[in-house]
Amino acid sequence: MGRMTHSARMTPDFLIVGAQRCGTTSLFKALRQHPAILRGVLDKGVHYFDLAYDRDMAWYRGHFPLKAAARRVEDRLGVPAMTFESSPYYMFHPLSAERIARDLPDVKLIALVRDPVERAYSAHAHELARDFETEPFERALELEEERLRGEAERMVADPAYLSFSMQHHAYRARGRYAEQLERLERLFGRERVLVVDSHDFFETPEPIYDGVLEFLGLPRAEYPQFDRHNARPRSPMPDSVRAELDAHFQPFDERLATWLGKPPSWRR
Repeated sequence: MGRMTHSARMTPDFLIVGAQRCGTTSLFKALRQHPAILRGVLDKGVHYFDLAYDRDMAWYRGHFPLKAAARRVEDRLGVPAMTFESSPYYMFHPLSAERIARDLPDVKLIALVRDPVERAYSAHAHELARDFETEPFERALELEEERLRGEAERMVADPAYLSFSMQHHAYRARGRYAEQLERLERLFGRERVLVVDSHDFFETPEPIYDGVLEFLGLPRAEYPQFDRHNARPRSPMPDSVRAELDAHFQPFDERLATWLGKPPSWRR
């Protein structure tokens, strides 16, 4: 039905593109409570620009609300309605940004970041729980370079190739945020990329939420229910592993601070 009616459907006005395990689901669920934001067909991510690009835009548009519904919202509220999705692999996937820029030339992007040490540990717990990882954390870190070697290049050379390890085993690589943000900036311009520090969002969600609405050009509304979603219990990280990861990420965090114009929350 969505494909058959694709020409009558909206395309997303903005995307939450990552990073994985940085609060994307929590922000997604807060934003979809805004009266001017219409929900798509799926609960969260379509994953068109990373995992399903062998389909077409008719298939993609089939996941979004009808333009008629948007017109009714605009008539009622006096502001244009918006729709969006959240696929946190978009930010890291080596081809997604170019695909988005080509197919959605006016879209805005939201990226969430968190302490990359904690993000890596959280990602490992997440992949273990889904049976996409079999190794303990320290061993998975040792294997990461080998698992990822040549994978991005193969994805670029063969756009149909889906890399299991790039998607599920990139514990350090996904936390090198500045590399990914610089790529987004080159394609979209700085003014169309908003970075949200997830620590700040969870500590004081109201001003962060207001900033997101301002970025999107939406009016303030009653604050939604702010909840933390998809958190997984895990044992404390060994101090030696934390120290090694903290040292690894320091130069990347300094590069991120330059991009942001201020230190991220975990380096303040």
